[in-house]
Amino acid sequence: MIAALSRYQELIAEHISAHRLPEGPENLYDPIRYFLTLGGKRMRPVLALMGAELFGGELENAVQAGLAVELFHNFTLIHDDIMDEAPLRRGKETVHKKWNDNIGILSGDALLIEAYKCLANNEPQTLAKLLPLFNQTATEVCEGQQMDMDFETRSVVATEDYIQMIAYKTAVLLGCSLKMGAITAKAQDEDADDLYQFGLNLGIAFQIQDDILDVYADQNKFGKQVGGDIIANKKTFLLLQALKDANSDQQKRFDDLLSTTDVALKVKGVMELYDELDIYQKATSKKNYYHDMAMENLKHIRVDATKKAPLEGLAHFLLEREH
Repeated sequence: MIAALSRYQELIAEHISAHRLPEGPENLYDPIRYFLTLGGKRMRPVLALMGAELFGGELENAVQAGLAVELFHNFTLIHDDIMDEAPLRRGKETVHKKWNDNIGILSGDALLIEAYKCLANNEPQTLAKLLPLFNQTATEVCEGQQMDMDFETRSVVATEDYIQMIAYKTAVLLGCSLKMGAITAKAQDEDADDLYQFGLNLGIAFQIQDDILDVYADQNKFGKQVGGDIIANKKTFLLLQALKDANSDQQKRFDDLLSTTDVALKVKGVMELYDELDIYQKATSKKNYYHDMAMENLKHIRVDATKKAPLEGLAHFLLEREH
């Protein structure tokens, strides 16, 4: 699967390198150039290319839509880093740390405008379908981010609310990317909608898998501290499900553990409670539910089954990963 993805990633990397920004003001455009060199898997534009190829479209016709999604995604990351006061992004200094908060905000804004410039490079008939989808998705991503921030100060968050938040903050952009690729390939609306739902459900499953890995991954493969979400009292699917299922004694233990400053005790104690409440199995079951929904969406798309194999492989690759 990795070898297959590299073909798409190389094409996207070529176009990102070729994307020309104005020379100045330097403090507006240099941070964008810097951020775009930090790399990443470029999964969202890859999905746009895969969406186009599924329906026999030319990859080059989907590139500008894919770039629009990637630049928008990077705009959100620059602003997220400011909101989170994050010092590092992909092991390098974040834009607001390397420059300052104001430069980070303005450079992010300029990057969003660059995304719309890429979108505008599509032919008018295609753009008429791409633009409403892109705008809706951009709005939902912002709504998801606000929901996530609101959850930090809420004492009770339902698992259903969490699913809605990750759908907006993460999954809609995967669905959007795939559907934009399908639109550039002139896919039928019903098939494009099924492909969007495939990406949406896959994205939800992916985020739940991320929550699971934070607690249960092999430390040697994970690449970051196992239990980081527990230490930060982050309201993940696992924690919310556990709080929902806990009896009064377990609830008291959770309250004590979440307020302790003893990191080792917190991680050990919360994991013991997770085991008592079968949280790993419940989270895995929920992940599999959304994975199965995604596969059902893919089944409905009216193209030859062999053309769907790369997307099936991608779903397996994303959800069976160990880091």
